[in-house]
Amino acid sequence: MDFSNNILETIGNTPLVKLNKIVAEIDALVLAKVETFNPGNSVKDRMAVKMIEDAEADGRLKPGGTIIEGTSGNTGMGLALVAIVKGYKLICVISDKQSKEKMDILRAVGAKVVVCPTDVEPTDPRSYYSVSKRLAEETPNSWYVNQYDNMSNSLAHYEQTGPEIWKQTDGKITHFVVGVGTGGTISGVGKYLKEKNPNIKIWGIDTYGSVFKKYHETGIFDENEIYSYITEGIGEDILPKNVDFSLIDGFTKVTDKDAAVYTRKIALEEAIFVGNSAGACIKGLLQLKEHFKPDDVVVVLFHDSGSRYVGKMFNDDWMRERGFLEENVTKAEDVIKDHIDKELIVVRTEELVSHAIERMRKYKISQIPVVDINGFVGSVDETDLFRSYVADKNVAEKPIKEVMGKPFPIVKLGTPIEEVSKLFTKENDAVLVDLANGNHHIITKYDIIGSIK
Repeated sequence: MDFSNNILETIGNTPLVKLNKIVAEIDALVLAKVETFNPGNSVKDRMAVKMIEDAEADGRLKPGGTIIEGTSGNTGMGLALVAIVKGYKLICVISDKQSKEKMDILRAVGAKVVVCPTDVEPTDPRSYYSVSKRLAEETPNSWYVNQYDNMSNSLAHYEQTGPEIWKQTDGKITHFVVGVGTGGTISGVGKYLKEKNPNIKIWGIDTYGSVFKKYHETGIFDENEIYSYITEGIGEDILPKNVDFSLIDGFTKVTDKDAAVYTRKIALEEAIFVGNSAGACIKGLLQLKEHFKPDDVVVVLFHDSGSRYVGKMFNDDWMRERGFLEENVTKAEDVIKDHIDKELIVVRTEELVSHAIERMRKYKISQIPVVDINGFVGSVDETDLFRSYVADKNVAEKPIKEVMGKPFPIVKLGTPIEEVSKLFTKENDAVLVDLANGNHHIITKYDIIGSIK
């Protein structure tokens, strides 16, 4: 009989799959190392086992202990599998930008999940780095994994992932392309491959808001490079010890939008359902295409499963809210199609300013058309009302007609978006669309900005 003694024995030996349509413009053989075939559905299973086994061996992790780690989700899943098999408790500290699916999966496999804010400095006591360390200090018989600086991370890939890729390509690999987060995968695989053939190029995929690319190129840790980003699993605002910059030949940065769009493209064009960092890797690969020749063998690593992003990159509403959904916006109605059925909020000339303010608060809007029995006769926006209030504290009890500005321009359905955009000026913050049925809808600057692709 052919069976594994436990689920951990199924980790590794993931397939190498030729990519076709999505890399058609690359003049080389491109192969994807699809790590979602691991039991925890990500590359992190490999280093989770290695880190725990090494901690057991040197006494850092004792029987019945509690494992504590800050994770973007995938490492936590790998640790959870090992914890279940080996009988440990697990606390995962995760940032609030990670997908709900990742948090739910961790809880499903028995982990306690602590959620921390994303937009804080690493040294902030609320950051998931700081909270992880604090919990490790406060929890009896616990071990803080610290995947960023735990060198068993990169060692796992040096011992497993690198040799697998070398064997699967029969030593013909010329380039390895991978997203960089903790740095374990790129450094471990890169070290092994360069020992086999120093001419192999190792490329890291970074994201905007991360420090890796500039630090690699200049040696400068530029805090101005650090800001919040959406892409999951790659990029950092710290320099993990696992990132060996001497092994990396170069970085390319990929935008949040491109990473999200290409995550979906992989599923639609290659029938491979993988996660956000895979989308970033493919876009980065295309950005590097001038580095590849016809005889090259390029291996790109797909970190995890698309199942962890069904509420984000694979959700049309989520993509549309962020302007990531590639839709053609050419006419006035295209800009407002997601809320065109909503009632237009108006205020009448004889109503009080306080009524307009109340409506703005209730509906969370900044501009309101003013009407009388003849139709649209004016407009008010929050800036006008603020200025009026500064000038006269009693303005709230005055009629709207005393503070209103000019009426918003009106365009017909089918008006080109370029013409609509020209109607926005310093004095005019909105445009009305005649829906041809006696009704109207409003287009704001926010709608126009949201339609920019």
